[in-house]
Amino acid sequence: PIPVDDAALPLELPEMDDFRPGDDPRGCLARAADWRFFERDGTWFARETNTMPQWAGSCWYYLRFADPSNEAAAIAPEADRAWLPVDLYVGGAEHAVLHLLYARFWHKVLYDLGVVESSEPFAKLVHQGMILGADGEKMSKSRGNVVNPDDVVDKAGADALRLYEMFMGPLEAVKPWQTDQVAGVVRFRDKCYAVSSRAADVECDRETLVALHKTMRKVTQDIEQLGFNTAISALMVFVNRLASLDEVPRLAVDRLAVMLSPFAPHLAEEIWSTLLANEPSVSHQPWVVFDPDLCVDETVTVAVQVNGKVRAKLDLAPDESEDAARHAALAEPAVAKFADGKEIKKFIYVPGRIINLVLAK
Repeated sequence: PIPVDDAALPLELPEMDDFRPGDDPRGCLARAADWRFFERDGTWFARETNTMPQWAGSCWYYLRFADPSNEAAAIAPEADRAWLPVDLYVGGAEHAVLHLLYARFWHKVLYDLGVVESSEPFAKLVHQGMILGADGEKMSKSRGNVVNPDDVVDKAGADALRLYEMFMGPLEAVKPWQTDQVAGVVRFRDKCYAVSSRAADVECDRETLVALHKTMRKVTQDIEQLGFNTAISALMVFVNRLASLDEVPRLAVDRLAVMLSPFAPHLAEEIWSTLLANEPSVSHQPWVVFDPDLCVDETVTVAVQVNGKVRAKLDLAPDESEDAARHAALAEPAVAKFADGKEIKKFIYVPGRIINLVLAK
């Protein structure tokens, strides 16, 4: 290869009536013979014609997703304003160069040309962690540690695979695959079905209703933050609560099915359509809505410190007044034995969190 003379830069591409790729792997430029071949110092040379990375087309595909039927432009201004920039880009670190970096380059060029209105293509980036083999190494055929998802689906079902992958740990963390732990989410899946099969037209008691709304709040917030593992954990706690009841309220199972649907869609549909006989599909239902008033704890545990050391714990209302909190703290025997007869130089009270008595020495 030889460099292009500085005087010849920028090298302009030829006008072509047909720039479809065709069957030649060298690309459409290979057909522009007058442009491709040139002579220098009595020797003929051929220009490189395959100059784009193979993912060049994928670098701006999101524009077409937002306006797929537009034959006049890459994206119409109204579609641009409605859909871009992309809210969330989820990709592993290995995509940082292979797609993310190039997509941003292309978007910047399109922005400079006035094709798009946003200067950045993606509003938020999250790198999901890699799932390693059971030996803690990157999965590869040469190491013999590759886990075939089809094998897991054949043995435990697609829902179990989905649940386990999301329950393994934080989305961004690197995690080793442990096949023996799939059994844990299989038990959870089966318990969900067993509990749901007991659904009855009974009222939710106050404790179960509060637990339901707290679970709906937790799962909703965790999904928004991509905390799928903690959302599933909250569902496990709630299902254990339902399993302890003599009668399982239909309302609780109804809401449980909706919360399960992103994680275990087949199970959720089975509960919704077969056990509850609901229509239409659970996938068409609106997301759960929690009541903030039912998510407020009636009492919270507050640590009581004396000169910086925890001496007792009190159950107080979240908005307990300072006077009432002071009286309750001083009435606690474990606190009184240190405070009696001593001057309280400072009383620090953070509602719902801590009480600290600073005593004169």
